[in-house]
Amino acid sequence: MSMFCYQCQETAKGTGCTIKGVCGKTDDVANLQDLLMFVLKGISVYSAKAREKGIENAEVNKFITDSLFTTITNANFDRAVFIKRINEGLKIRAAVKEVCEKAGISLSGTLPECATWFASTEAEFDAKAPLVGVLTTENEDVRSLRELLTYGLKGMAAYTEHAYNLGFEDPALYAFMQRALLATLNDNLSADELVGLVMECGKYGVTAMALLDKANTSSYGNPEITKVNIGVGTKPGILISGHDLKDMEELLKQTEGTGVDVYTHSEMLPANYYPAFKKYSHFVGNYGSSWWKQKEDFETFNGPILFTTNCIVPPPVNAKYRDKVYTTGAAGFSGFKHIANRENGRMKDFSEIIAHAKKCAPPVEIEKGEIIGGFAHAQVFALADKVVDAVKSGAIRKFFVMAGCDGRMKDRNYYTEFAEALPKDTVILTAGCAKYRYNKLPLGDIGGIPRVLDAGQCNDSYSLAVIAMKLKEVFELNDINELPIAYNIAWYEQKAVIVLLALLYLGVRNIHLGPTLPGFLSPNVAKVLVETFGIAGIGTVDEDMKLFLN
Repeated sequence: MSMFCYQCQETAKGTGCTIKGVCGKTDDVANLQDLLMFVLKGISVYSAKAREKGIENAEVNKFITDSLFTTITNANFDRAVFIKRINEGLKIRAAVKEVCEKAGISLSGTLPECATWFASTEAEFDAKAPLVGVLTTENEDVRSLRELLTYGLKGMAAYTEHAYNLGFEDPALYAFMQRALLATLNDNLSADELVGLVMECGKYGVTAMALLDKANTSSYGNPEITKVNIGVGTKPGILISGHDLKDMEELLKQTEGTGVDVYTHSEMLPANYYPAFKKYSHFVGNYGSSWWKQKEDFETFNGPILFTTNCIVPPPVNAKYRDKVYTTGAAGFSGFKHIANRENGRMKDFSEIIAHAKKCAPPVEIEKGEIIGGFAHAQVFALADKVVDAVKSGAIRKFFVMAGCDGRMKDRNYYTEFAEALPKDTVILTAGCAKYRYNKLPLGDIGGIPRVLDAGQCNDSYSLAVIAMKLKEVFELNDINELPIAYNIAWYEQKAVIVLLALLYLGVRNIHLGPTLPGFLSPNVAKVLVETFGIAGIGTVDEDMKLFLN
């Protein structure tokens, strides 16, 4: 065993990657990510003590949030990035410790090793990294709860960073992330206390998603019902992937008037729904499909690709697009050009990728037509009377929340088959890249209401929760679970984990999660989730259809 990672749905054999990640992550990078997490916990030891005395450290908050984001599945594969972050983290830890000492904060007692360990060379990092990973927690149930909490924090960090990039912060999120990291070191916490922390993580997950929703809509307007072009233009283009709308805005501004078009890919599709982006005539639409289809999509696109966040698939050595991929923010891959972060209030500099695009041929058209989206909470509220009337009349029998992630495994065909099998008096509520399993199917509408209502990105799952709470109010119900809504959610990585925890915190029960339950859930922890919250896996389409419709 040269590594151990089981944080995503596609982890090897459903139990853990031990040689190389199914995602493409090498063992040395996986181990260095574990070491970075170890250092973040060490920083949190001191930052928590400083916070108790009212000392808030903006550098610590940003570094921990960004670092958590880089360790999300498919975000960053670049060994050099993690070497640099570990070195930087050790310097920050020393600085925060000094702040504590100068403030007269007592550091007496036995400190955990993560607060005292130090090294400065890559060889020392490589030697230490395999010794601080997930399996250092020997008790399987404690390990499971600690990792469930940790993966929730990683997802929360992603949404917190996106909000930060738009100028929105909530210090309570930073405080919880650091307090929770510290709690994963505490061997005295009972299982019940750890479960409580996991639920508290869900609470702050709601806070983070609400903050990002406010950041996005304040900056770019509320998403509108939009027919998105999936064809191509005649000019060279840049394909932008990921989730960061600030990057989207700055790329559109800098490409305006250059003769270069902009297309979204995968999770950036919902950028097409925002009013602020529609004013750009060179914003053509969406190209291709889900993140795991990028190898095929990138070959035919011809132009350069910009990754703003996670969902990178390591390209084959002979991939024609290999020298056309750029990363920015938390994303990274050895050999890809990385566009530096903003400094002193200035925009990121996308001039190199724009110059590159000008030398490329226009995209090859792989499909024609339109797909519809933009059904975030504000837009659905505008249609509330129509939706409520359809439910009361029986025209809409049931809503199915099919939000979450997509992935490359064949068992995800279940979601396409499930969508096709749904009766014509049902509506799918979706967010995240899971929609690519059915958003191009001819499912029709119910009295003008499309049968697939796409709220946006994975973080826009918050919209689906807001919609459910509004319907509960409109129908004067006591319990959100009395609504004609079933939850059949696909998951892949850690942003899906925080969405799940947020839904559980909001009181949603009987969520079906697939295509497999997380490998990081021990049998006992899985039993708690089943008995307490009604969490269940998926079966066959026919079995589940009967179950849900009964």
